[in-house]
Amino acid sequence: MSLLVPLYVHPAEDPGAWHRLITAADLTYGVVLNPASGPGTTPDPAFASAAEALRAAGALLLGYVDTDYGTRDPDLVLDDFRLHREWYEVDGCFLDQVTSTSVDLPACRRLVRRVRRAGARAVVLNPGVQPAPGYTRLADLTVTFEGPWSTYVSAFTRPPKAGKPGKEPADRLCHLVYGVPEALVPLAVRTAAERGAAVCGPVTGELPNPWAALSPALTGKER
Repeated sequence: MSLLVPLYVHPAEDPGAWHRLITAADLTYGVVLNPASGPGTTPDPAFASAAEALRAAGALLLGYVDTDYGTRDPDLVLDDFRLHREWYEVDGCFLDQVTSTSVDLPACRRLVRRVRRAGARAVVLNPGVQPAPGYTRLADLTVTFEGPWSTYVSAFTRPPKAGKPGKEPADRLCHLVYGVPEALVPLAVRTAAERGAAVCGPVTGELPNPWAALSPALTGKER
């Protein structure tokens, strides 16, 4: 199991978390850089330094870009990704809040193609639910579940729409689960694997920003 790590806290605010992430880079599928719900309006030296250290440690860097479920102008999406490339030298793109319906699939396909032409070596889609057939073939990784542990755990006898084992390659599916009790993080990792996802991101944090702290799976507490 490898971990997708969205760490949405400024390096100056929690330098220890970023240091631990750098030292555990070998456990990650990729790290999502999100300076300001995107690249921001100007380069951030702290994020640039963190990105350089992560890159040297072998991490795959993904620039966060919001698509607002297909309502955002694709040109603005591309502009954000290009800024991530210019300022932080990211390897790929984490497209958040993407569409999941069959009617929106062609537009998503066009967007992914444009992002790849702009230099994305890897593309991660985050619809947060199991999308219509075709989406998972567009990207290197698709987040087919994003939600609280209470929802995830309540579906042990009736799996949520989070990927069907055997139907899609496990290494192309990811589950992001927040609000996981620290002692149950290993269970969350095992559950993702049982439900057909080879990549996961269980964190103990809660809304509004559950991604402000690292998963115990990376901190050494559950390694």
